[in-house]
Amino acid sequence: MNKLTRRTVLAAPLLATQSKAAPDFHNSTIGHGDFRYRVDLKWSQADPAKNPVNDCHEMVQVSDGRLFLLTNQPLNNILIYSVAGKLLETWTVNFRGAHGLTLHKEASGKEFLYLTDTGTGRVIKTTLTGEIVLELPHAQKCGAYPATDTYSPTETTVAPNGDIFVADGYGSQYILRFDQTGKYLSKFGGKSTQPTNPARFMQAHGVTLDTRGPEPLLLVTERIRNEFQWFTLDGQPRKSVYLPGAYVSRPVIAGRNLYSGVCFGMFQHDFRMWQNRGFVTILDEKDRVVSNPGGQAPAYTSDGHLQIMLQDQPVFRNCHDVCVDTQGDLYVCQWASGKVYPYKLHRIG
Repeated sequence: MNKLTRRTVLAAPLLATQSKAAPDFHNSTIGHGDFRYRVDLKWSQADPAKNPVNDCHEMVQVSDGRLFLLTNQPLNNILIYSVAGKLLETWTVNFRGAHGLTLHKEASGKEFLYLTDTGTGRVIKTTLTGEIVLELPHAQKCGAYPATDTYSPTETTVAPNGDIFVADGYGSQYILRFDQTGKYLSKFGGKSTQPTNPARFMQAHGVTLDTRGPEPLLLVTERIRNEFQWFTLDGQPRKSVYLPGAYVSRPVIAGRNLYSGVCFGMFQHDFRMWQNRGFVTILDEKDRVVSNPGGQAPAYTSDGHLQIMLQDQPVFRNCHDVCVDTQGDLYVCQWASGKVYPYKLHRIG
């Protein structure tokens, strides 16, 4: 087992990083129906001079209420917050391509984090204090890929039996399966250039375990096709949901709902992928969009077809992840958005 490179405990609160003047959209209300939120752009109390971030890729909440933020700033890959926005602690594993952050509670009750590095292909399991307890083998070194295939993992999830699934979302577009000791078992998927192909991916950006139904399913983001896709644990397709206009990030299950940051979007009359058009989307257990905070209200035709979803107000630029806390409040992490810390959305609906 390896210890992390650096860990810092912050004993005193830091000054807020925003100016005293309220930024645009601060305290505004966004969202629809029962999922409306008050925007808090000044939530984070981290000091960018001491704890800078590049991209705030993902965030999770552990059982004691603390929030763990993953950034690709190697000085502090992990920033640990209170729900009030106080920065409590930081640590790093020196990942320059830190991208995926998954929380898993084992049968013993102990919680672990899984981190992916898209640049090096490293996937590690750590304690909450940053001690590395497992590293998965590189796809080219365990028989999963030939030497010519690119491996750039973006996300992980863990099955009930402890098997670890890795989404190679920036590489060769497979979902790889390892056992709990790190032994490579199998893969499914692969790269596709076709508009529709349920067995292959154009960009398998995120993966999670969906346990809301009678059997656990793998829920995979197909970002380029604006879809979520569900598979059995052995890779058999079950269903897909099309979200026109929404280039979604990883899927997040909280209660009976599915949340995702929309990293890229479209314009009404320009059906291409555009940066700085992000918002958040929320689906109910029937896979219907019920709210788009920062986006236009979801609209369905009389025969049940979802209409194109677009940004309404530029509250966000490029939403990379949504963390849902135990109170139903949201924390939105952004990519390539001026190195901002997460925004908090206080639920009022």
